[in-house]
Amino acid sequence: MTHRISALLSAFGVLAGVVLLVVAVGDYRSGASGFWLVNGAVVLLSASYMLVRDVRRARADP
Repeated sequence: MTHRISALLSAFGVLAGVVLLVVAVGDYRSGASGFWLVNGAVVLLSASYMLVRDVRRARADP
């Protein structure tokens, strides 16, 4: 059960990563530093990795 909860929380993390990336792209187009764009991409990729890991654990759990 805890693996399913972890996967659910990871899904919210991916959602937050997407929102951060969308905001970072908008700010970058407005003239902000490219650091935010890179930071948003890194957060999204790491959250996606964690979601995949948690889903695999949830499937393996009997």
